[in-house]
Amino acid sequence: MKGKELYIIAHNIRSAHNVGAIFRTCDGAGVDRIYLSGYSQRPAPAEKEIKSKPEKMLEKTALGAELSVDWESVEDLLLFLDKLKRGGVQIVALEKTTSSVNLKNFKPVFPMALILGHEVDGVKDDILAKCDAVVDIPMRGKKESLNVSVATGIAIYEILG
Repeated sequence: MKGKELYIIAHNIRSAHNVGAIFRTCDGAGVDRIYLSGYSQRPAPAEKEIKSKPEKMLEKTALGAELSVDWESVEDLLLFLDKLKRGGVQIVALEKTTSSVNLKNFKPVFPMALILGHEVDGVKDDILAKCDAVVDIPMRGKKESLNVSVATGIAIYEILG
């Protein structure tokens, strides 16, 4: 990735289709690893013959990217964020808050982990408190947010330049 080490943390993403789309975007952009936490759908193990409906949904949207992008399951996100910080990783949430910074004005520091949250409820306050920065994508219409997989794509490509 030419020195721009970027990780995606997908926390409590309720739609397996969104998780699959995030995998596909991460593959296209060259993201180093995806961390799946909370109830975000995990890909089926390669050896699993009969897959659940959510596993099939993820695979259908990811189009094989679930096999080409390194990923890991995270049990305790708050402890994991502390571990990343100790390792020198900048923790950034993609969320609209009163103090969030316009993504276009954000200067990333690598290695960096970008946290994505629930499609409706966003990134919770206890997670935001662990972040070094919070960035947002300015909205010009009546809606307050974009689909999480669409927002992820915009953010990744803006961050990586």
